[in-house]
Amino acid sequence: MNSKFLRHHFSLPALVIAALTGLCGIAPSSNAADAAGGKIPVILDTDIGDDIDDTWALGLLLKSPELDLKLVVGDYGRAEYRARLLAKFLERAGRTDVAVGVGLDMGSKGEGGQAGWVKDYSLKSYPGKVHSDGVQALIDTIMKSDRPMTLICIGPVPNIAEALRREPRIAERARFVGMHGSVRVGYGSNQKISAEWNVKADPKACQKVFTAPWDMTITPLDTCGLIRLTGEKYRKVRDSKAPVAVAIIENYRLWAAAQKKKDQPSAAESRSSTLFDTVAVYLAFAQQLCAMETVGLRVTDDGFTRIDPGAKQVRFAASWKDLGAFEDLLVERLTTP
Repeated sequence: MNSKFLRHHFSLPALVIAALTGLCGIAPSSNAADAAGGKIPVILDTDIGDDIDDTWALGLLLKSPELDLKLVVGDYGRAEYRARLLAKFLERAGRTDVAVGVGLDMGSKGEGGQAGWVKDYSLKSYPGKVHSDGVQALIDTIMKSDRPMTLICIGPVPNIAEALRREPRIAERARFVGMHGSVRVGYGSNQKISAEWNVKADPKACQKVFTAPWDMTITPLDTCGLIRLTGEKYRKVRDSKAPVAVAIIENYRLWAAAQKKKDQPSAAESRSSTLFDTVAVYLAFAQQLCAMETVGLRVTDDGFTRIDPGAKQVRFAASWKDLGAFEDLLVERLTTP
């Protein structure tokens, strides 16, 4: 990693850091100081349109004043479907200043549970910039930035593996923050680790990403698998008139109706699904609410993330210090007009 480049740009006076982190009611952290001028430039790489949590995460990102979103790219197949979801959501949020990238076309057919939301939406109608080669747009955005970029990845990462193949130097000019893996806890808080989907879907791509020479921070299932809004917290989002919250709930209702589980269609009226990806967005600007550890992590061919002292050191959110505070932050931001 080009440490000189990072040290030069990842520093802020204490008063600026305090003002920045005060926006979200949390104490200053090293991550909050990651960019000059008070905002951290970020790119989002996402498999939005499959599980609904990506949509919630995009909403949180757009409502986080610490983050300066430059580009969104759909990843892992269904390229145009993902791009249309991203474009329409950005348009509804009033953020057409953000460019949309069409990710790698992996031959995936069909669309996901949110297809109804974009059935009449064309990418050609998006008022902002659309890049037909989202991978190259990602590379160019990182390499042309005069500040280190934060790459938030909340899906399988074939786009990122391809970007590293085309231009390995992006790892010197960016840090990686992702929702990936299972370190000590599996799905459903099982004490046996799981082959988490974002890793299992493309282990080879993840192996390339997890061995690249950039700084890495992840939220594995150990922490992100616990995020679910219920009761009054969920009702505040469901009933909010804030444009981002409205768009999320519209998508959630469509997604829930498309699920095969008998109780899922009614869930959108009473609780959220598990909002894994929202934690990665949080870790892009703060870490105080989580207990963080650094370990060597190796991605196996069958999609596990196993502790290996000889592997690349990865910082991960091992447990929650205050899960309720994170839920409160999520609700407050999504429901603020």
